[in-house]
Amino acid sequence: MELISQVLALEPTSQVLGKEPIVPFAILLVVILAVPILFERLQLPGLVGLLASGVVLGPHGWNLLQPQSTMMTLLSDIGLVYLMFVAGLEIDIKQFRRTKNQSLGFGSLSFLVPLAVGTFVGRIFGFDWNAAILIGSLFASHSILAYPIISRLGVVNNEAVTVTMGSTIFTDIAALIVLTVCVVMRDGQFSLGRLTILVSLLTIYSIVVLVGFDWAGKEFFRRSGDDEGNQFLFVLLSVFLAAVGAQLIGIEKIVGAFLAGLAVNEAVGEGPVKEKVVFVGSALFIPIFFVNLGLLIDVPAFVQSIEIIQLTLLFIIGLIASKLLAAIVAKLVYRYNWQETLTMWSLSVPQVGATLAVALVGYRDGLLDLRVLSSVIVLMLITSTLGPLITSRVAVGLTNSTVKEQRITPPYHKPEERDGTYSIVVPVYNPQTQQHLIEMAALLARQSNGRIVPLAIATAFAHMDAPQLEASVRRSQRLLAKATALSDVLGVEAQPLLRIDDAFAQGISRASREQKASLIVMGWGKRTGFKARLFGNVIDNVLWASHCPVAVTRLVESPKKIQRILVPLENLITPSLQPVKFAQILADANQAQVTVLNICERRTSSSKIAWRRSQLSLLISRLALQNPPEVQIIAHENTAQAILQAARLYDLVVLPFIRNRTVPGGLAISDVTTELAKQLTCSIVMLGEPQRTQTAVVSTEVTSSTTATMSEGIV
Repeated sequence: MELISQVLALEPTSQVLGKEPIVPFAILLVVILAVPILFERLQLPGLVGLLASGVVLGPHGWNLLQPQSTMMTLLSDIGLVYLMFVAGLEIDIKQFRRTKNQSLGFGSLSFLVPLAVGTFVGRIFGFDWNAAILIGSLFASHSILAYPIISRLGVVNNEAVTVTMGSTIFTDIAALIVLTVCVVMRDGQFSLGRLTILVSLLTIYSIVVLVGFDWAGKEFFRRSGDDEGNQFLFVLLSVFLAAVGAQLIGIEKIVGAFLAGLAVNEAVGEGPVKEKVVFVGSALFIPIFFVNLGLLIDVPAFVQSIEIIQLTLLFIIGLIASKLLAAIVAKLVYRYNWQETLTMWSLSVPQVGATLAVALVGYRDGLLDLRVLSSVIVLMLITSTLGPLITSRVAVGLTNSTVKEQRITPPYHKPEERDGTYSIVVPVYNPQTQQHLIEMAALLARQSNGRIVPLAIATAFAHMDAPQLEASVRRSQRLLAKATALSDVLGVEAQPLLRIDDAFAQGISRASREQKASLIVMGWGKRTGFKARLFGNVIDNVLWASHCPVAVTRLVESPKKIQRILVPLENLITPSLQPVKFAQILADANQAQVTVLNICERRTSSSKIAWRRSQLSLLISRLALQNPPEVQIIAHENTAQAILQAARLYDLVVLPFIRNRTVPGGLAISDVTTELAKQLTCSIVMLGEPQRTQTAVVSTEVTSSTTATMSEGIV
């Protein structure tokens, strides 16, 4: 009533909104939900929309949100801490260990050269040495925004790429150390004793976090088993404990957050808990942090100030030139070719996580002024666009210098199980799609002289005599009876299995392991609701936990009618040939035709297209198929559109699950598979492989972090 009275009294709207904390929070939720979607439809990064929203809604715009308000300060601080934590969590520690000498070498070059250039720029504009050195540290770190691009191109294992990715850990830590020293010395009272105490405290603190949290995380995850809720809470507790500990010893909380990310990195791994932790930050706190950055920007003052424009231009030129110089020196030291050198340069250009965090902390502590913060935001927008663009051009054709050829194994046979029965587990839940799933499994099982295991999961209750459990068991028995009858008609052995379990995903994964399943065939529908996005759904969790491949199907007609099958392969350096094998087994059962499709750039010459065709044919020949598939190469500027056009002539498209690395700040490149799954009108099979065997298909293959978001739920 008080709010209504104020409005009726014609009190200024901004004042009314300012007195109601829930209103600004509601505005924030609307912004982070709607604005990124709108900007992405306009072919602009969603991050730009968040910053623009901050400018419009801030004190230099409509004045609806205040950066100094308690709510904005709290949520922005959480976003800042989360941003640095995710940056540490996303670093591949194992990859860093493999090339630690070269990574430290290039990391030193990529840090020291930009640090010197940035310090020089700071001195030119009249900043004291402390602030100038802090400006230099802004140039020194980098974010691997182009990971989805190099993953799609299949060049993740190239030594130059691996070294650049590994160097991130050194540049980020070094930039945070410089920030810590500069903040402590900001009053001008520099002394060797004070510096010694700071370094000692920082060293002890780092050891406690990196060693202690690592041990505690592994122990907790081992003892908590499959309790993802408690594991999620443990990770959150770790990051904020580390942040509080950092403040207690007088250093910035973002240092603790980054170290916490490194500490729990291996304990969290690439499982569903990491996906949920990253999702919470990317969906809520990190976007609020970027909106808050926009609140600080004064666009009219920026445009009207020649000095700020000059500073921004020098920032951009200095950063790009210094990163290029560091890459050239690395070329001379490690004898990389020019293509590898330019790739290293383009990967080290983008400035997002550590750069923004250091700039904001420096601004809040009075070391940097609004000119520098505004210039850094513009620098981030330009480099985060330019870096991936250059990478997509120069990384094409790189070779994997660390590739180790391995024997190809059939897609659903583990070596120790080759002589056993070929078993396909088919979870049944929806009577409307059950028939197509059983038909698909029957075709594959009959071709491999195997069996089908129709599986029904009845959700457990505290009391085994609960009426709800009894009803669930009866329903499951009816589904299994129908599946068994259908299997008999199709002439395939069926061994129905009813399992009572706490959850569908756990029941499917455990039963499949007990049955020594070679493949799981599941239905695929639409993900709905916030809970499904946050805590995952059946298919997401089965993909993370399963010991064998999972074929997630969306069938628009009976599999027995499939005559033409399309299998797109995104790259030829580390392709997953398991979809080809899967498609050929299904084709042999139906006397169908398989086409393997590869998309190259439109400007690719005819000789290179012929070379790609021969390479693809050679790779497929290693599968020793009785009826080799047709190979087709298409030159097109848009991979997804080319596949969509080609798919019009086919009954089924078989795609691998593409796992994208999540990039803090929401700058990840869209996954081609996601776009295809949304637009394809024919039947689809998405083939996901076990987590621990994904690196042993044809060559050592590194995949991205999070499951493709089109895996939806049992249908």
